[in-house]
Amino acid sequence: MTIPLDRSPGFGVYIHWPFCAAKCPYCDFNSHVRHQPVDQERFARAFETELATMRARTGPREVTSIFLGGGTPSLMKPETVGAVLEAVAKNWTVPDGIEVTLEANPSSVEAERFRGYRAAGVNRVSLGVQALNDKDLRFLGRLHNVEEALHAIGLARDIFPRLSFDLIYARPGQTPEAWGAELEQAIGYAVDHLSLYQLTIEEGTPFHALYAAKKFTLPDNDHAADLYALTQEVTAGHGLPAYEISNHARPGAESRHNLTYWRYGEYVGVGPGAHGRFVENGRRTVTIAERMPETWVNLVEAKGHGVTGGEILTRAEEADEFLLMGLRLAEGIDLQRYEALSGRGLSSARLSVLQEEGLVAPVGNARLRATTAGMIVLDAVVADLAR
Repeated sequence: MTIPLDRSPGFGVYIHWPFCAAKCPYCDFNSHVRHQPVDQERFARAFETELATMRARTGPREVTSIFLGGGTPSLMKPETVGAVLEAVAKNWTVPDGIEVTLEANPSSVEAERFRGYRAAGVNRVSLGVQALNDKDLRFLGRLHNVEEALHAIGLARDIFPRLSFDLIYARPGQTPEAWGAELEQAIGYAVDHLSLYQLTIEEGTPFHALYAAKKFTLPDNDHAADLYALTQEVTAGHGLPAYEISNHARPGAESRHNLTYWRYGEYVGVGPGAHGRFVENGRRTVTIAERMPETWVNLVEAKGHGVTGGEILTRAEEADEFLLMGLRLAEGIDLQRYEALSGRGLSSARLSVLQEEGLVAPVGNARLRATTAGMIVLDAVVADLAR
């Protein structure tokens, strides 16, 4: 059976820059602090080499988005960004005007550097603002203050066609009134996209140890659910509805790259710790790169890539991932595509129960979506459907 495209899932290229000026206490991403200057020219050459290796594996493709994430990509020189983007274009077809996003932290923002990124081809910036009050910024371990965050937002609005910024909510002691006011303020600065994440405690982070030691508490599940519902209400009221569980945009301004993930498209991951998922020899292949930057660059120089792990997914695993990613979206999933991946339809009995509980809803005859209530317990919904 031919698997139908689900609203053009796309083919993305993800570049991971692993270095940060400081490690935030909540962060479990692959990020590293170095107290000596990073040899950016060496890393740029390694990115170019690994991109060429990935091109040999994927064959010719048309890229639909490029994303430079981290870490803190705004610590990269514009020349480094330019070299990487040129390498992507050398290996695959890159149409004019596709989305090219770079993540930036307000503490590393400079007007000249932003203009350099724009000249290199970046047309969308995602700023890690995280909070709009200085007390919570200090709690979150951020290096910037509110004044610097607003300065960065202003620069980004002036220089780039598209801008998004992140906020973390459900912070210790945060009331609905306080979050509502902060969210209203954020929407006043937003251009067309906001990413709004509830604070979660990730194992292995400093926050995990502090939380276990009861140094701080988080809102309970009911309070967190109320904050989530408030978030949906306020953003939708301002024309920034949720198109994904944590992402809000004006229609047409959704992150094309992240939609590739959620619509279960294909993407190449390049750089330390980067993951990729693409079809190779007719099967969806997972690649996982070495996490330690210096080890990764040595591997690339020795054998052309830094991939140290991965697997070929079974059809059942593909179907489960498709469910998990697609039900995060307000548009939901294409039921025909799920059936093509899994070889079976979803259980009508389980669907009936979940619909009666108000956790999922049909979209016409062809799609299924999670409701607002279902989004709050999405992992449980997916686990039930995948059985």
